Amino acid sequence: MRKFGLSAIFLLCVVAPMAVSAQKVSDRQFWIAELDRIARPVMRSLAHDSLRINMPTAVSIHIDNAESRRKVAYLEILGRTLSGIAPWLQLEGGSIAEEGLRRQYREWVLQGIRNALDSNARDFMRFDIAGQQLVDASYLALAFIRAPWLWEHLDTVTRQRLVASIRTTRQFKPVFSNWLLFSAMNEVFLANFGYDWDPMRVDYAMMQLEEWYRGDGMYSDGPGFAFDYYNSYVIHPYLATICDIIGTKTNAYRELIPKIYQRNERYAIIQERLINADGTYPATGRSIIYRGAAFHHLADMALRKKLPAQLSPASVRCALTAVIRKTLESPTTFTKDGWLTIGLYGSQPSLGDFYNNSGSPYICTNIFLPLGLPDTDDFWAKPAEKWSAQRIWSGEDFEHDHSVH
Repeated sequence: MRKFGLSAIFLLCVVAPMAVSAQKVSDRQFWIAELDRIARPVMRSLAHDSLRINMPTAVSIHIDNAESRRKVAYLEILGRTLSGIAPWLQLEGGSIAEEGLRRQYREWVLQGIRNALDSNARDFMRFDIAGQQLVDASYLALAFIRAPWLWEHLDTVTRQRLVASIRTTRQFKPVFSNWLLFSAMNEVFLANFGYDWDPMRVDYAMMQLEEWYRGDGMYSDGPGFAFDYYNSYVIHPYLATICDIIGTKTNAYRELIPKIYQRNERYAIIQERLINADGTYPATGRSIIYRGAAFHHLADMALRKKLPAQLSPASVRCALTAVIRKTLESPTTFTKDGWLTIGLYGSQPSLGDFYNNSGSPYICTNIFLPLGLPDTDDFWAKPAEKWSAQRIWSGEDFEHDHSVH
């Protein structure tokens, strides 16, 4: 008899619902199956020291430096994937199948990190090749902040290598944009785990972002404003995490932090309103191939249990579920070997930007952050609810929206 892994069991429930009609697939089961489908090739390959063998080497058709972008793709796919699955790895409990799958991923991730930081491994990753590694080191740092379990279960040598690698990225001058937050996050990682950190890199990022605040919960990504999703890809989730940790280290930001949290709430409301009744959303701005990461912030607010009163957890769950379905349903979303393609709805090479490689789309795992909440949480346990667009476009009378001010 053929034996199916836990991933296959979940996927059978989602891909072939008619075969299991007696058992309804929950939103949580669907999310886990989709997260597993995305993350499995990455984490299993890295754990077996074969990521460089298995991972595609595709780059955007608009690429600026193909050789350099391919070199940094491995840290890119690791940091981005792990930042999204980290809260689920941190969680305990759940169904027997979910617990078993989590145990497998924990093993893969711990071994994969060891391989990534071991200079004798095929999958060894240098952190000093190009400035892009400042970005993806910060996603790796964010993953460990979100999942202290991983840090606690790393061996001493690998911890030392990780800290040294994060520090290595200090040599890169961040672009005068959201990149300032990448430098800050790396310092916050060091502060969080008891190492010497540079307060100036954190302060510079926070003060500059304050200068770039444009109102109604939105920041510009640098001196000029662009209507894209960088408030969600990076700015709001990073600022919230930085505030959570730095607020315990210093009183220097006691007046600023509440303002940032208030803006977090307002932008979460805007994010939810951007999700159409069918799960689509405006395909505007650069990095649109990040798919579900466009709602990194909304997912992060749900995980942190900081959703504003206007948004019920169940309605946000349903809205994010619709986005996950829409962004992953195209038959060309994955290669024949199961790796994500460059695109928003399937493979759409022209949507890529000059910095995109095969690792770039894996930031989409950040839409799955609420899997870090137990299945008893209201986010998962409450019955399905319509989100704003569904209620408005079905003709319901609905409360109007207005600026935070």
